[in-house]
Amino acid sequence: MSNIQKHCLDQSFSVRDALVKLDQLAFDTILFIVDDSMTLLGSLTDGDLRRGFIKGLGFEDPLLKFVQSNPSFVFEGEDAVDKLAVYKAKNFKIVPVLNSDKKIVDIINFRETSTVIPADAVLMAGGEGKRLRPLTENTPKPLLKVGEKPIIEYNIDRLAKVGIKNINLSINYLGDQLVKYFGDGSSKRLNIRYARETKPLGTIGSILLVEDFKHDDIIVMNSDLLTNIDYADFYKLFKDTNADMAVAATSYHVDIPYAVLEIDGTNQVKSLKEKPRYTYFSNAGIYLIKKEILKMIPQDTFFDITDLMDKMIEMNLNLVTYPINGYWLDIGKYEDFAKAQEDIKHIKI
Repeated sequence: MSNIQKHCLDQSFSVRDALVKLDQLAFDTILFIVDDSMTLLGSLTDGDLRRGFIKGLGFEDPLLKFVQSNPSFVFEGEDAVDKLAVYKAKNFKIVPVLNSDKKIVDIINFRETSTVIPADAVLMAGGEGKRLRPLTENTPKPLLKVGEKPIIEYNIDRLAKVGIKNINLSINYLGDQLVKYFGDGSSKRLNIRYARETKPLGTIGSILLVEDFKHDDIIVMNSDLLTNIDYADFYKLFKDTNADMAVAATSYHVDIPYAVLEIDGTNQVKSLKEKPRYTYFSNAGIYLIKKEILKMIPQDTFFDITDLMDKMIEMNLNLVTYPINGYWLDIGKYEDFAKAQEDIKHIKI
């Protein structure tokens, strides 16, 4: 049963019907009262019914006499990340999503979805994973299991957790196995589609094989990453900086075991640093991109995401970085795969 079916009740039903349905909802005890076209009329909780009975209402009175007529909600497609954060802080558990006609089109349950980021996603899953052979001789690298499930499934589930429902998988090598495993995504209440390469198109070129995007912003990521990146915070930085692209980055430290002399062009020593540590930021393979930037990618051509970034820098577009403060692992080599098997026992992805 969908969340809409669980939490919506037509105004024609009785008070007793509402009590029965609220009792079945256990921890998520709120109903949204609708008309026959699913227009939101109000919300109803146990407390609303109790207060109605105290005022003298009875089981034969219409439900609309008990409801809260101005329930909180968000609109479909709006940037509601901040609004939903406020609702969570107020201990809301369930929030309806309305279309422009105020008809309920979805229900957000904060036990299942932490927020709703208005973006589509593309996961690059077409590589051969040669460095992991023989593990990848008959299985595409994204479907190799880490712990209880495939690498790519952790990423898909985390995207779903932040309300991203339109997910595209770019596939090539053994791609039919991915199609068979995920299907159309309906088992996860997602819309999963496939962009199939007929030849290698690089780390971003295959995005042009996606027929259309619903939203103006797109999360693009490698499918063989294991990470607990805070997508909501990543998206907030992307929007707050009005970036054309945001690149997630991981820190890499280099410790120099000697004193370092800093000199000028005439070999004059200007400073001395004793065993310094230098910190560099590396591309983590996760990006937020404005859809209009895709126009810069050539059709049917091998094109890497770094090529796109170089173009953006040349054109002085707004390219920003987002440091990942949590866990991140690129599963490229067998040593990385073995590390992932141990890490997954101790971290929450």
